[in-house]
Amino acid sequence: MTSTATAPPPVPTALATPSARSASEVDNRAAYVSFGLAYVLGHGAAAVSEGDSPLYRLPGWLPVTLLGTGLVTGVVLATLAALRAQRGAAAPDVLAGKLLGAAWIVAFTALFLAITGLTSVLGEPELQEVLWPAGSGLVVGLLYLAEGSVRRNLLHYGLGVWLALVSTAALSLASPGLFRVLAVAGGGAYALAALLEHRRLRSLAQSSRN
Repeated sequence: MTSTATAPPPVPTALATPSARSASEVDNRAAYVSFGLAYVLGHGAAAVSEGDSPLYRLPGWLPVTLLGTGLVTGVVLATLAALRAQRGAAAPDVLAGKLLGAAWIVAFTALFLAITGLTSVLGEPELQEVLWPAGSGLVVGLLYLAEGSVRRNLLHYGLGVWLALVSTAALSLASPGLFRVLAVAGGGAYALAALLEHRRLRSLAQSSRN
C-alpha cells in the first residue's frame, strides 16, 4: 500500500485577509497642489514686497500667513492620503506610515530648535527671514526622499531631490532673490509633480486591470 501526502490548497488571493494586503498607492495630488500654492502665493508675496525697491507694499504678516496656511493644509492632505492608503494594510506597512508621519514632527521641531538657537547665538534674529523658507524646503525635500524610498515612488523621490537642492542653493541669494527662486522653482516643481502624479496613478490603475 502507498500513501499520498496532500498539501493544503493555497489560499486564493481574493480570500486573503485584509491584514495581509499591502498598502495601496498614496495619491499626492491634493497635497502637491496645496504645497505649490503655498510656494507661489507665500514666497511670491514676499518676493514682490521685499528688497530696497519692492513692487508692491504688502503687510509683513501676509506672506507668512499665505505660506503657513498652504503648508499646514498640505500636511493635513498628505496625512489623510497616507491614512487612506493604509486601510487594511499589513502591520509593517502601517508601522512604516506612522514612522514617516512622526518624522515630519521631529524634523520641523529640530529645524525650529536649530534656527532659534543659531539666530540667538549670533544675535541676528533677522536671519530667520531666510533660514525658515530655505530650511523648510530642505526638510520637506529630505522627507520626500525618505517617503519616496519607502514607497518606491520615483516621482516623490525626484521632487524631494529638487526641493532639497533648490532650497539650499537659494541661500546664496539675497532677499528678494531667494523668494523668487523658491516661488518659481519650488512652486513650478509642485505643479509639474501634480500633473505627473495624475499620469502615474492612471498608469498604475491600467496596469492593475490588465
